[in-house]
This record gives sequence, structure tokens and C-alpha cells, in this order.
Amino acid sequence: MPLCLDVCGTATSQPLAVNILDAGSLLTAFGALGVAVVLFAETGLLVGFFLPGDSLLFTAGLLCASGGSGVHLSLPQVLVAAVVGALAGAQAGYWIGRRGGRPLLARSRSVRLREGAERAEELLARYGYAKAIVLARFVPVVRTVLNPLAGALGVPARTFALWQIVGGTVWTVGLVLGGYALGSSVPNVDRYLLPLVGLIVIVSLAPLLVEVLRGRKNRRRAVAGDVPKTSESL
Repeated sequence: MPLCLDVCGTATSQPLAVNILDAGSLLTAFGALGVAVVLFAETGLLVGFFLPGDSLLFTAGLLCASGGSGVHLSLPQVLVAAVVGALAGAQAGYWIGRRGGRPLLARSRSVRLREGAERAEELLARYGYAKAIVLARFVPVVRTVLNPLAGALGVPARTFALWQIVGGTVWTVGLVLGGYALGSSVPNVDRYLLPLVGLIVIVSLAPLLVEVLRGRKNRRRAVAGDVPKTSESL
């Protein structure tokens, strides 16, 4: 039977099967390097929209503290890999969009990708460049398509670079440290990994939900403020 290497470089007689949709499997196989590669693909390449960015970051932080499933990761290495992968990926996506434009998205047959593009364009139109670029980091699929879309729509390069660095750093460091804090304070927390990952995905959508609710409230106030003016004009 052929030998393979585990994450520590130790030979094992069992072949390593990797599920790219499972955060634990990716981390077991590739460690911190896997974090950088997955985040680069998810945030920079349109084909990476299905990859588990949120759950990967949170699980990596958890394993840095608990060493669940026999895997223990280095927190500094994971933080560096996460930030580099996310920032480099977003910048690559932007330049792909700048060169290729909208045809890249138009040729896609993925319904999720097209819907994500619509939501990304809506974010840019409603909240402006800075807020939209930061918020998109916390929304699956949208964080994949907003970067090339920003390039295609002509968002200034300096503006995009500044706010994608802010959003990418907050997103990656926040989720990794959140997982690390939980793993450090709760014994055997890795047993509850699946529901925790679901929870963190929901929490990651909170910033967008808050902005949507705030936007609706502001529109209602604007409409209510227009009523007296209309009656006076009559």
C-alpha cells in the first residue's frame, strides 16, 4: 500500500482523502498552507465561490487551540496564511475583472454566481465603494464576485486596495481569533464543530443584515418626510 504524509510530515500507510468542501479535511491535509490557497481561490477566482471560507477560518482557529482530530496548527502561521491568501486573492480578482470585464460573469452558467453578482452590484450601488467592499467579505459568494465586479465597474485601484485590506483583515483575523478563543475556553469543543460552523456562518451575515434593515428604515423615514411636503404643495 502506498505511503503518504500527514500534516506533520509523518509517513502513514493510509491514503489521504481530501474533501475540498470540508474545512476539517482541508486543514488535516494541508494545514496553514491550505488556508492560504483556499482563501485565494475563494476571493480571487470565480471558480472558488463554493469553497468554505468562513468555516475554514473558524475551524483553523479552533484547531490552533484545541488540536482536535489529532491536528494542531500554529496560530501565527494560520493568521499570516489567512490574511495573505484573502488579500492576494481579492487583488487578483480585481485585476481579472479589470482586464476581462463583465463577459467573465456573463459567461457563467452558475445560478449562484449570477445571483451573487447581482447582490454585489447592489451593494456597490447602495452603500458606495468602501462600505460595500468591507461588507462583501462577510457574505459567501458575494465576496467571490464583488472583486472582479469592482474591477469591471472601474472602482479606483487605490480605493479598492485600501478597503479590501481593511475588510479582508477584519474578516480573517476576526474569525480565526474567534475560533481560537472558543477552543481555548471550552474543553473538547471540537466535538460540536458542525453546529458551531453553522452558527459562525449566520453570524458572518449579521453586518449585511444590519445594513439592509438600516437602509429600509432610512427609506421609510424619507418617504414619511415627503408626505407633508406633498400635502403642502397641494
